[in-house]
Amino acid sequence: MRDTIRIPVLIGALVLAAGAARAEYPEKPVEVIVGFDAGGGTDVMARTAAPFIEKYLGDGASLVVKNVPGASGQIGVTETANASPDGYTIGTYNLPGMMARTLDREAGYSADSFTYLANVVNDPNVIVTARDSGLDTLDKLLEAARAEPGAVTVGMSSLGGDDHFLLTKLQNITGSELTIVPFKGSAPARTALMGGHVAMGILNVSEVAEFQDSINILGVAMEKRSEFAPDIATFKEQGLELTGGSMRGFVAPAGLPADVEARLLEAFARLGEDKEFLAAMAATANPVEIKVGPDFEALNAEVLDLARTVWETTPWN
Repeated sequence: MRDTIRIPVLIGALVLAAGAARAEYPEKPVEVIVGFDAGGGTDVMARTAAPFIEKYLGDGASLVVKNVPGASGQIGVTETANASPDGYTIGTYNLPGMMARTLDREAGYSADSFTYLANVVNDPNVIVTARDSGLDTLDKLLEAARAEPGAVTVGMSSLGGDDHFLLTKLQNITGSELTIVPFKGSAPARTALMGGHVAMGILNVSEVAEFQDSINILGVAMEKRSEFAPDIATFKEQGLELTGGSMRGFVAPAGLPADVEARLLEAFARLGEDKEFLAAMAATANPVEIKVGPDFEALNAEVLDLARTVWETTPWN
């Protein structure tokens, strides 16, 4: 609701600042750069959202998806950052990965390189344990972690990603100490957990939804319960201010004309109220969480601060 109130005010201010909106935008196809292969979660999000963005841009708008995979999304997002800021190039944007890349390498872009259009997906983190581990509640898990610091092992898909960042938040909030066991992807991490090779795992809700009968899901790291795991309590319900996940959205190069930015922000803001769009996203198991313009930029800044903290304490390279 906050975005719904804020965005019309922002759009109005942008249009007034730029004068009358250019009726011809977009007068040619808008290229959407996806920094990952076709068929992945980010690509599916982009292709699902594209026709709805076209609808709300109006004037016969056309969005054309271009896959530029490589370097965990870095190549594609760098191309977006360096494109002409005219509204005819936008790109997908993943958190926390895009900000993590600015810390562990020479990324070719920074947080200031973009116009933040909208976050669209938040695939929240979950904490899980093996069914027969005896650690079938959050309280039991935290009690075990505090009783023997470092003894509880945590399987996760990689370092420098949303799983790693959520673990850092958990340790900071609870004063616990856990031992990371990274894997090359979420599937082997989940397999190791189910086989009893690690005590707990941090994954995403989409990665465990089909396995709820085989594992314990101790909580979901979002403000309200996930539609894909409605019976699982959030950590907030259990007394922990713990949120996080894999977020996917859209950015444009910094310096867009104000009226073009306003048109794009308005189009993205309307996604959250489009029942057909929400149904299409649900069919692809993409949990929708729309944050538009300044709210998305604030989210990015928050994630960057957390990434710096993690990098300083447990660098992943």
